[in-house]
Amino acid sequence: MDDLETALNAIAPELGGAGVSDLRRLSGGASQETWAFSLDTGRPLILRRKPAGATAVAGSGIPLATEAALIRAAAALGAPVPEVLHVCAPDSAVGEAYVMNRIEGEALGKRIARDDAFAAVRPKLARQCGEVLAKIHAVPLEGLPALNHSSALDELEKYEAAYRGLGANRPIFEAAFRWLKDRAPPLDRPVLLHGDFRNGNIMFDPVRGVAAVLDWELAHIGDPAEDMGWLCTASWRFGGPGPVGGFGQYDDLLAGYEAAGGAPISLERVKYWQMLGSLKWGCMCLGMYGSFASGADPSVERAMIGRRTSETEIDLMALLEQAT
Repeated sequence: MDDLETALNAIAPELGGAGVSDLRRLSGGASQETWAFSLDTGRPLILRRKPAGATAVAGSGIPLATEAALIRAAAALGAPVPEVLHVCAPDSAVGEAYVMNRIEGEALGKRIARDDAFAAVRPKLARQCGEVLAKIHAVPLEGLPALNHSSALDELEKYEAAYRGLGANRPIFEAAFRWLKDRAPPLDRPVLLHGDFRNGNIMFDPVRGVAAVLDWELAHIGDPAEDMGWLCTASWRFGGPGPVGGFGQYDDLLAGYEAAGGAPISLERVKYWQMLGSLKWGCMCLGMYGSFASGADPSVERAMIGRRTSETEIDLMALLEQAT
């Protein structure tokens, strides 16, 4: 930590100060480190950094410089995101990282969906999320860093390959793969997607509502309904009653999107991507259990997440029944 503080002190003048203090590692962030610190001016900041010694895994996320560029592009269109102040090159003393403004708020999904502190603002959150997505999806694709393009069929192919590689035999997953492949919509209006837009990756304020969209590492080009469907996936409702993040309704999400300039999207298309979201998360849960069972990652967390596969099967059964 001393080496990191020294490195941050060296770039403090570019951040608007002469030095830094109160450096501490924050919890959360499965693939990147998050550090909080303050300038000597009192300004609170956040460092998002690739862990030292980490190696890139195909499909695991975009470079941090790309994340920073996308955040800046979204900010230019009025999306609520932290201000990116500085980008650190991989060979810098800090390492591959960027520094951004620290925004106050709550990002724990359960609290957003269920705590009394958010009861007053909760009815307007789904509409706000629709408005935010419209701004992100309006970012011009020209001039953006290189990003993957992915259609519904591309997503299905990727996750089915992972599923088959695990040697799993889950009848509900088999039915969902077949149903989704038969009805896959074309990628006829590709847009910039956040890629992980869900309750848990959004900072909320109990008075204002949406405060900032975080964790851009899975951003890519794809179907605008993909971001909406992921937000509506049951696993990200945290026990809340609303289909949108546990806190809101489909109609409000769609209305907010259109009111902010987004092209109309059908509820049917959103629910298609919601089902695909449950299937994707189910495959991820299976993979995490596979890592635990093989001994590759013996953490209790992997075993516990693996057990959530059954939750996604219940979700898929309900969605398949509704669709027939």
